[in-house]
Amino acid sequence: MIDFGGARRMMVDGQVRAADVTDPRLLSAMLELPRERFFPDDKASLAYLDIDVPVSEAGLPVRRLLKPMVLAKLIQAAGIAGTEHVLDVGCATGYSTALLAKLAGSVVGLEEDATLARQAVAMLAAAGAANAKVVTGPLSGGWPAQAPYDLILLGGATEVTPAGLIKQLKVDGRLACVMGRGPGKAIIYQRTATDISGRAVFDAAAPLLPGFAKPQEFVF
Repeated sequence: MIDFGGARRMMVDGQVRAADVTDPRLLSAMLELPRERFFPDDKASLAYLDIDVPVSEAGLPVRRLLKPMVLAKLIQAAGIAGTEHVLDVGCATGYSTALLAKLAGSVVGLEEDATLARQAVAMLAAAGAANAKVVTGPLSGGWPAQAPYDLILLGGATEVTPAGLIKQLKVDGRLACVMGRGPGKAIIYQRTATDISGRAVFDAAAPLLPGFAKPQEFVF
């Protein structure tokens, strides 16, 4: 029998704190939230490993939850206030949405895989995340019905600047993502009244989200 509580503490101490994540609210939330419940039964034993664990059924594209360290560093770099309105793009089974719900005022989890979205709804209800909801639609389209957002978090990598999502931010809102397939950079974009700026905050790798691949170039 796996001691999930002990595994959770080891994850926070050995992966998250060790990566210079010091936000006490975030650390407390990660210690409280049972990550193993957001995985299929046959993958629950992998919940606290330092890998991007698959959560989707057989088929393409395979969807994975971000490794805990990358997710935690992205959230810390974004600097979430307790009153903010957040869009979680690619929420999969809802772990990141439930985590954000402990830190923000309200959270919308967006998922285009209907099976994963149903699982996320059930998991958020079990977690008591009353300030979070799950919606279903193409990830690259965001969710304009609940815009504007203070923060948008991408639960995976993008190869293109997500300009359409950035337009759904409030003025001074932020978008946190991993840019690039394979070794890449975690980027925080910020929208101002007249412009968009981006800054790299740490080296990172994450699975590519559907709809965020760079268009193929044709050679004649």
